[in-house]
Amino acid sequence: MNTIALFVKQKRKEAGLTQEEFALRSGLGLRFVRDLEQGKETVRMDKVNQALAMFGMKAVPGRMDE
Repeated sequence: MNTIALFVKQKRKEAGLTQEEFALRSGLGLRFVRDLEQGKETVRMDKVNQALAMFGMKAVPGRMDE
C-alpha cells in the first residue's frame, strides 16, 4: 500500500469516520475513497488532493526514495 493510501486511511479512522462519511464530507465518491485507500495506482490527482485537503495536506512533487 502506498504512503498516501496509508495516510488517508489512518487519518480517516482517527477522525472516527467511516469511508461513507468521509466520502460525503469530502465531496468524493465512495468508490474513489475505497480505491484510494487500497492504493490503486490510477487515481486522479485532483481528487487525491481533495481527499488530502480534509486533513490540511496536499500532494506535491518530490524525490522518489528507493
